[in-house]
Amino acid sequence: MVPTLLGVLLMTFVVVQFVPGGPVEQYLAEAKAGIGRGAEGGGMAYRGAQGVDPQRIEQIKALYGFDKPAHVRFFQMLGQFARFDLGRSFFQNKEVWQLIKEKLPVSASLGLWTFFISYLVAVPLGIAKAVRAGSRFDLVTTLLILVGYAIPGFVLGVALLVIFGGQLQWFPLRGLTSANWEELGWGARIADYLWHITLPVIAMVAGSFAVTAMLTKNAFLEEIRKQYVLTARAKGLSERQVLYGHVLRNALIPIVTGFPAAFIGAFFTGSLLIETLFSLDGLGLLSYESVIRRDYPVVLGTLFLFTLIGLVTKLVSDLCYVWVDPRVKFD
Repeated sequence: MVPTLLGVLLMTFVVVQFVPGGPVEQYLAEAKAGIGRGAEGGGMAYRGAQGVDPQRIEQIKALYGFDKPAHVRFFQMLGQFARFDLGRSFFQNKEVWQLIKEKLPVSASLGLWTFFISYLVAVPLGIAKAVRAGSRFDLVTTLLILVGYAIPGFVLGVALLVIFGGQLQWFPLRGLTSANWEELGWGARIADYLWHITLPVIAMVAGSFAVTAMLTKNAFLEEIRKQYVLTARAKGLSERQVLYGHVLRNALIPIVTGFPAAFIGAFFTGSLLIETLFSLDGLGLLSYESVIRRDYPVVLGTLFLFTLIGLVTKLVSDLCYVWVDPRVKFD
């Protein structure tokens, strides 16, 4: 985990050094021309700096910490991250932790709804498909799953916006809540929130449960063919007892072991295209804007946090695998 984390940070930091149009260039561009783009070349070379006092340029470099060599800045960054100090945004004048806290509720709302709906639909659907393998129900649902999986979420989101938000006007076009949300009662607030979140969640769920449903089906089919199932049936157990008393526990091992990573990921996996399409100010949009504006503390700070969380959840998933299935040994 430690080498992986350091490798991710090192590779990203090295790439950042060679990307043109860094924070200094952004600052000079905005100061001189009122725009934040137009950088040419790498390093600190930028035409907008022509005519600017060199001493002023050095002050700007010192402001952003670029007056130090790259390796010094890298080890300083590692020292900050070791203390869980993610730094301060160059352009938003806020701590990175504060920005994450502000954007997290939006991404968590999308992620958690997508996660729960996907599992609640995918697992029962996978079981039903396994029990009816080869039937018309199995073929039709497989076709629908593959169609949903093939359609990109943002394309489906555009269609939903045009049809249900524009033409029929059944759902709002933007935002997570209405402008007068604070003035509403609790019941009206919940209804308003669900009204706004419906289309984004549908756009994200459509393709997300396909893998889980097919994995559940294949796991059930594999278990149903095993000898202990034939033995259970020979002893006179009903089909319901065989499926839910014996097969279910073993077939859900792959699903259960992936549950921690999927659950934690629901909080921090912001969908850039969906958030942009529905004007939702979440982590996906924050990451995109940070990269575009070269807001390196936000880029590297969020990368460190999300990578660390991802590695820890992978470890928890491995431990869950051994806990659920005692036959598995790491050695």
